[in-house]
Amino acid sequence: MGRPIESYGLIGDCQTAALVGLDGSVDWLCWPRFDSDSTFGALLGDREHGRFLIGPKDGGIAASRRYRPGTLILESRFETDDGAVTLIDFMPPRGENADVVRLVRGERGRVAMRMELVIRFGYGSVVPWVRRLDDKDDGSTVLQAVAGPDMTILRTPVQVRGEDLHSVAEFEVEAGQVVPFVFTYGSSFAPLPNRINPNEALRETEDFWSHWARLCGHRIEICEALGPEVAQAVVRSLITLKALTYAPTGGIVAAATTSLPERIGGERNWDYRYCWLRDATMTLLTLMNAGYFDEASSWRDWLLRAVAGSPGQIQIMYGVAGERRLAEWAVPWLPGYAGSRPVRVGNAATEQLQIDVYGEVMDALHQGRRGGLPENEAAWGLQVELLDDLETRWREPDEGMWEVRSGRRHFTYSKVMAWVAFDRCIRSARDFGIAGPVDRWCSVRDEIRADVMAKGFSAHRGCFVQSYDASAVDANLLLLPTLGFVRPDDPRFLGTVRAIEEDLVEDGFVYRYRPQETNDGLSGEEGAFVACGFWLVDAYVMTGRLDDARRLFDRLLAIRNDLGLMAEEYDPRSGRQLGNLPQAFSHMALVDSAFRLARAVAPAERVPEEPPREREEEAEPQPA
Repeated sequence: MGRPIESYGLIGDCQTAALVGLDGSVDWLCWPRFDSDSTFGALLGDREHGRFLIGPKDGGIAASRRYRPGTLILESRFETDDGAVTLIDFMPPRGENADVVRLVRGERGRVAMRMELVIRFGYGSVVPWVRRLDDKDDGSTVLQAVAGPDMTILRTPVQVRGEDLHSVAEFEVEAGQVVPFVFTYGSSFAPLPNRINPNEALRETEDFWSHWARLCGHRIEICEALGPEVAQAVVRSLITLKALTYAPTGGIVAAATTSLPERIGGERNWDYRYCWLRDATMTLLTLMNAGYFDEASSWRDWLLRAVAGSPGQIQIMYGVAGERRLAEWAVPWLPGYAGSRPVRVGNAATEQLQIDVYGEVMDALHQGRRGGLPENEAAWGLQVELLDDLETRWREPDEGMWEVRSGRRHFTYSKVMAWVAFDRCIRSARDFGIAGPVDRWCSVRDEIRADVMAKGFSAHRGCFVQSYDASAVDANLLLLPTLGFVRPDDPRFLGTVRAIEEDLVEDGFVYRYRPQETNDGLSGEEGAFVACGFWLVDAYVMTGRLDDARRLFDRLLAIRNDLGLMAEEYDPRSGRQLGNLPQAFSHMALVDSAFRLARAVAPAERVPEEPPREREEEAEPQPA
């Protein structure tokens, strides 16, 4: 079955990220960007596809592990008969070059350790040329690995030898001793990367994350009404979202991995290392609600660059620097996680029409204005042009939020988000005195709403439905009152919640839809969608079912791994996480639900001013 997805921890430098297993093996790392080829790809194969293992010589897994509070510094403690050591893993956000720093700190006794470094560029297919550049002054080991444009440097005081195309070392650590391993990436045609001091790098990395985490302190106070564990979970999720940002451009990726399966052994394996407009805008709203507006400003700049050109050519996703061509292909030499094939690189969904992204982009830009972001003339010009395009396009069928591969339909959620696009621009024009054809936009907004009410609501079932030509429900319909499209107490929404509980909830977890009813063009089933569970929490809060909301919220918190990380999906039958890890959708939904639930139960005097999007949901919807 492979190592459980939830057994991995995350480290990152806001340019890329690595997954570290309980045995001390870095099994996934793409350099120099999230969407680059992997250097360590054992996650989707075995050790011959690349890994970096440091652990007790006789093997075993960490007895415990944790993040240093408020940081992305991972500490794994190994216990043996002879003593104990702590493995400290982190990636300094230094910018010029990328590093994985691993410190082995002796805690008790004397422990025999083993290091095994298997570098395989090109998703495990390219064995590099390795040569020694040992430091003659201090006798430390310096190994350079080169293949094509890629180069890595390992620096350590431990003596390393070659063994079957692996670099291995055996050493001992006693109490009070720290043995460093600094693994650095650079271009093969450039000078060797500058050496870093691992101890100084540790202090600087801790300062970076601790400072960032403290910025949301006044917002987190409200979550303490739900208990300290919830407040800590919110901070951990916010740090995880920050780790999924690509600092050089402001782009935000959906997840750090590719092809972790939605069903073990199935074909629902996707590459999420790109910037979906939907995922990025929802993540951005979460960060703004927590008080992080620098990320919002950087994302807006990224957006303007990425979508520059004809509005009709807007894509639903881009590369981290705004690249448009993300051709999907299968990696034939990788067997996949637990035999789940194909392993996909790139994503063909970039060619789909997903009308909901218009609404998500407009909502994020509007909330940015409400949150105090300085006005950007180019951003408003982009919005006006996108609405000109959407004025006719909203009537078209699309592949929808869930990117079905079975043909286009008139998805209800897509139409609602088209309504949101016009609604938010109308609000921006009125609230901030920005010029625009507001009367025409109001007419289109009313037309879309009437269309949804006539065709997206089933009088027979008493609920909104997934698409105009179906009777099935979809978990994304839980978002309608959050978006301001209907009030939470609207009988049509209450009926939708009941239908979703009947059709999509299993053992307390929420599936986004039923593939056998939706026909999404893929075989097999999938796990429950973690974010959808939190959306049901939100629905319970908004409809006054606070006890149900708290029970479900706690149930969802319990599926996080020991480090507070969540993948995209969860299998209630096996109790395992599924899909790519960590998933931005899951963590932003946790944060949003925590804030909403806390406001519902906290004493009024402890509730800070509500963030922009929260105020939006109280708006009076336009009449049908």
